[in-house]
Amino acid sequence: MLNRKQKLVLLKFFSLFSVVRGYNILIIVIAQYLTSIYILAPHLPVRHILFDANLLMLVLASSSAIAAGYIINSFYDSEKDLINRPQKTMLDRLVSQRTKLSTYFVLNFLSVIFASYVSFRAVLFFSIYIFFLWFYSHKLKKYPFIGNSTAAVLAVVPFFAIFVHYGNFDVVIFVHATFLFLLISMRELVKDLENLKGDLVHGYRTIPVVYGEKTSKRMLTLLSGLTLVPIILLITKFKEEIGFMDFYFYASIAGLLVFLAVLWYSKRKMHYVILHNILKFAIVIGVFSIVLIDVELLLNRFS
Repeated sequence: MLNRKQKLVLLKFFSLFSVVRGYNILIIVIAQYLTSIYILAPHLPVRHILFDANLLMLVLASSSAIAAGYIINSFYDSEKDLINRPQKTMLDRLVSQRTKLSTYFVLNFLSVIFASYVSFRAVLFFSIYIFFLWFYSHKLKKYPFIGNSTAAVLAVVPFFAIFVHYGNFDVVIFVHATFLFLLISMRELVKDLENLKGDLVHGYRTIPVVYGEKTSKRMLTLLSGLTLVPIILLITKFKEEIGFMDFYFYASIAGLLVFLAVLWYSKRKMHYVILHNILKFAIVIGVFSIVLIDVELLLNRFS
């Protein structure tokens, strides 16, 4: 049995894990490796990618910077989250703000150290990325359109580092990236609807606060329509490149229809939480669906 002190340490660990969104970072790491194996470097043996030290350092640099970004975002949103996410905030507050800030600086330092193993350009890249993660949390997220688009770009940037590492400039990669960018943009706007009350109280000028819920729903409908463009391109023009992953994109069309049906029915925060979870589920399933591009590829390339 754990004593009181051990239980407190364990609770603080889970609190910090919650703040840095450890589960999200794990998904991003898996996504970066699967993207490398199946999309960015399909010509290379799997073991070459898995034991690529430069790739590992880029993934670690990304993970550290993103974890730090979650911490600074939590730091600036602490008062707002008391309204929007009271239960999660109580867990997050088990770790002091001083500890969070110390961890923030340590993670950013580690990110730069990992990047320095690869090249000076990687150091410059992640230094700029770290700055914009801070600037987004401090300023940009409080403004309509700029905040949403910046959040979506910052979510895709870690994959850009891997993309540059392998130097693969096939058009299909940009179509995949466009699909992901639009999906994340939708999720960010739904989060604004979900957090409307706290944003309104603390003066955040998000799209729902400035333009209202109805306009936000119209924008989400437009984004859903735009998301169909990369989906249709992928299942028609790039069918050979995506293999059996086309099943995921067909399912995505059905998912978008369900999303829109729920969206226009939504009136309460709980409805927006459901919409947020639908989009999050679509992104996570999309990550693991990458293996459908070539089911036998992983096994064949180990030999």
